[in-house]
Amino acid sequence: MRTWSGACQVAAVYVGTVIGAGFATGKEIVQFFSQFGFYGLISIVISGVLFIFLGAKMMITAIEWKASSFEEFNQFLFGEKLGKVVTAIQFIMLVGVLGVMLSGAGALFEERLHWPANVGIVLTIFVGFLIMTRGIQGLLAVNVFVVPLMLLFHFRLATEAVASPSFFESLLVGKDDGWTWKIWTAPFVYTALNLTLAQAVLVPLAYEIKDKRMIKRGAFLGGAALMLLLMASHVSLVQIKDFASYEIPMAKVVEAYMPTFHYIYAILIYGEIFTSVVGNAYGLKQQLEKRVKWEPSVLFAVIFTSGWILSQISYSTLLAFLYPLFGWIGLVFLLLLWKK
Repeated sequence: MRTWSGACQVAAVYVGTVIGAGFATGKEIVQFFSQFGFYGLISIVISGVLFIFLGAKMMITAIEWKASSFEEFNQFLFGEKLGKVVTAIQFIMLVGVLGVMLSGAGALFEERLHWPANVGIVLTIFVGFLIMTRGIQGLLAVNVFVVPLMLLFHFRLATEAVASPSFFESLLVGKDDGWTWKIWTAPFVYTALNLTLAQAVLVPLAYEIKDKRMIKRGAFLGGAALMLLLMASHVSLVQIKDFASYEIPMAKVVEAYMPTFHYIYAILIYGEIFTSVVGNAYGLKQQLEKRVKWEPSVLFAVIFTSGWILSQISYSTLLAFLYPLFGWIGLVFLLLLWKK
């Protein structure tokens, strides 16, 4: 029983680390899957299988190699010299994604509450700082609270979309538009992007837990939950006309099928963003404390300040540029992990 309880916590952290501003708004799902129609659904299944098996492999390998940070993991995977280069690239990626998440939080406050974006960004940093001073327990607590609520909401929204008269017609439309290569690379690029970033959280988490059985179960539950979440979001998104043209396409889905829950959705978007903020901050702290002997509170202050500076760039600009770039970089990591 304890193993399953722990596995659920591992799964919650896995899901909470992968989802974020791009996932919550639907923009990321449109970019990698939904724009391709029915082919996107097939890609989601492929991505889900990769999340289950490669997520488990990464964490089990971290236990076997006794890797407590993503730098140590990279040195085992790439060798000492190349590992340092990869670690530097990943560190920049993590700071970049932290900036994207904080910028997304600011955009949410600005669009939904009509408050200045920096109010949302600073509030997120403040609450994140307080929670992360509790270490891994704070990380677990946030994800165990947010992830089940998010699962329930997305599945409830999907059931409303399924009831639409044009559901199957919209779902079965296949769109390639000459982008066949992009359709079939999408699940690998998407999984590579997210596993490369999640490594910063999942590697130290596995190192601290050290229970292979719990980790395997957690990876299975987490990967399966991610696949179901992607499916639920996809089948909802494709019901909306011109969904790819919206800044926050999932907001249009909520307005169409569950308008009375619009503000609850905004809170859940924030929760999804927040889980990624604290996850990235935790991973960056774990890496930095290997280099500098500063107090965790000082390290978090440096990390969040860097994220705040980057968050001043537009959310859409950051997402459109950084995510595909990071995904292709992550493919090298995914291929090497597969071979090990």
